[in-house]
Amino acid sequence: MLVRTLVALRRVEQRRRIERLLAPTGAVVLHARDQRGLSIELERADVDLVICGIALLPDPPEPLITSIRAQPEHPEVVVISEREDAVERARLIAAGCMAVLHEALPDVSLAEALHSLAARRREAQIQSRRDDLAALDSSRLTDFVSDSPAMREFMAVVRRVVDTHSALLVLGETGVGKERLARAIHAEGPRSAGPFVAVNCGALPEGLCESELFGHEQGAFTGATRSQKGLFELAHGGTLFLDEIGDVPLHLQVKLLRSFEERSVRRVGSERTLPIDVRVIAATNRHLEADVAAKQFRADLYYRLAVVTLVVPPLRERRVDIGVLARNYVNHFRTHIGRPVTSVAPEAMEQLAAYAWPGNLRELINVIERAMLLATTDTITLAELPPSIAYAARSENEAATIDDDATRTPTSLTELPLRQARRQAGDAFERAYLTELLRRAKGRIVETARMASVDVRTIHGLMRKHGLRKEAFRA
Repeated sequence: MLVRTLVALRRVEQRRRIERLLAPTGAVVLHARDQRGLSIELERADVDLVICGIALLPDPPEPLITSIRAQPEHPEVVVISEREDAVERARLIAAGCMAVLHEALPDVSLAEALHSLAARRREAQIQSRRDDLAALDSSRLTDFVSDSPAMREFMAVVRRVVDTHSALLVLGETGVGKERLARAIHAEGPRSAGPFVAVNCGALPEGLCESELFGHEQGAFTGATRSQKGLFELAHGGTLFLDEIGDVPLHLQVKLLRSFEERSVRRVGSERTLPIDVRVIAATNRHLEADVAAKQFRADLYYRLAVVTLVVPPLRERRVDIGVLARNYVNHFRTHIGRPVTSVAPEAMEQLAAYAWPGNLRELINVIERAMLLATTDTITLAELPPSIAYAARSENEAATIDDDATRTPTSLTELPLRQARRQAGDAFERAYLTELLRRAKGRIVETARMASVDVRTIHGLMRKHGLRKEAFRA
């Protein structure tokens, strides 16, 4: 996972030095030269690590450090100090800083410290992701038991391929649970004792994509100070899950195909091939056949991946399962967030079942978690559901489109006073509009703000208002 780093230092040579030392880590680096620039960048982008000069911190520094740590990604703060001061260091650490580094350190020592801090943040991200998956996704095929004919037919195919070593291509809309399914297949297949390694190919910068997938040798490129295994090697004996496979650059698709067919990899900068034993499960929400026809995806790689293609049904096509799923997540969140909610009121369940769920399973999870946080009794009612769900009357075959949400007047609104009905209809449109933009932007806040022609702060505020999380649109 990439560490998005904001370097806030007054002098341009300081910022360039830190960026140069961070380059081997693959960090995405943003810059700020004063407190105002720091605040602007924190609003515009999701940041994992803030490297801040001591001169930019106010006195006392605690309020600024606290406000940085309170950002959505809870970024770590590293302070670059101008002098060695044990008291100052202790105060900054107590305020919540991850580390305090002296700017006079030689490049080698400072680089080593920065690489270690970036690695710690990356490991924390990975562990957080693992914890989320462990909590929400039990990685068992029994979790996919369904009363829906479409889902039963789908799972019958899944069970026939679990015990094989063949490549799989998982297709489906955002949020249907493609990675969750891949983990379940791995957990119940012959490779369950081996590692499950997941990578979002769309999140890999093109310049580092080859190194991340296949590894590199020391000295292979500027900044390659040591050899590193790639994801294929890390998945040896287990399963490699390639999410957003359609985003892999064409020139790397050739190397991917060769690795699949020869069951070996060659690190960047090496002449030696290394044998690998990996089951590949790839996933995308794109129409790969259309990409092949448009020569945007290699046909030979497509046919190699699509030995068996699994198309996960969207939630709107398995409405009969929504009640069971909702109750399961109520039970889950009752344990994990400590809320004494035990049930969903019949009228609330009716609206959940009628909703079109453009964000699929991830959106349902988000809605249930939000409702449990807002609930004042042991039952989730209409009051705890987002307005677009609570007050929308949708037919079973209704598509989740912006035009529908913008023009339809839900029958339940006609029972309300005009002012209240107008407000609730506006809320429903606002949430549907924001949901569609987040879906198109795959959860990227800055891109969503650009499409809506508003600032990032407005998007964050609307997401909090409607109980939306960017993670629900990145599956």
